[in-house]
Amino acid sequence: MKRSVLFVVYLLAAAVISPSWAAGDAVAGKAKTAVCAGCHGSDGNSAIAAFPKLAGLGEKYLTEQLRYIKTNERMIVEMTGLLDNSSDQDLQDMAAYYDSQQRQLAGAQEITLVGISEPQQALALGERIYRAGNLETGVAACIACHSPAGHGNGPAGYPALGGQFAEYTEKQLLAYRRGERNTGANAKIMQGVAAALSDREIKALANYIAGLN
Repeated sequence: MKRSVLFVVYLLAAAVISPSWAAGDAVAGKAKTAVCAGCHGSDGNSAIAAFPKLAGLGEKYLTEQLRYIKTNERMIVEMTGLLDNSSDQDLQDMAAYYDSQQRQLAGAQEITLVGISEPQQALALGERIYRAGNLETGVAACIACHSPAGHGNGPAGYPALGGQFAEYTEKQLLAYRRGERNTGANAKIMQGVAAALSDREIKALANYIAGLN
């Protein structure tokens, strides 16, 4: 009886996390991302911190973001009009291709922060927030959604963060905190998290994530 119950539970869990939304063709997506290579690299590993790494972020997350960008729900000046002629299948194919690529680590840097002159202490602060949050200010641990190694949760649409440019992660956290990034079902979650983070914590967190793998 116990085995039968567990089997049913496993089937239900599989149904919940099954990536039925994933209809992208990574092979077809490679050619369709040619226009993106100038900023994001041919394999989704941008060489410039101003443009995020897209490799391995998660197909569901990437598809959703491409849709928001195409409809201008998420405004990115550099991408204005680039997706106008792309069908939804094109967007899914592009997302599938980028997700199939191996993300390269940007790497954490030796930084100092206000009140913290030792780089190792700054790195430790970022790690503490990522892994344990901040109970005093109500910040939840990032690992709950983005996994201990920063690989995210693909079926849930939570992006992989590990290895992303610190500058980009910091910029997005600040945008969430200001309420400027507000598209998608998970935006409210991120706005709530970012609202309770100080500038120092955001910078430390972003730097730690850059080296996470």
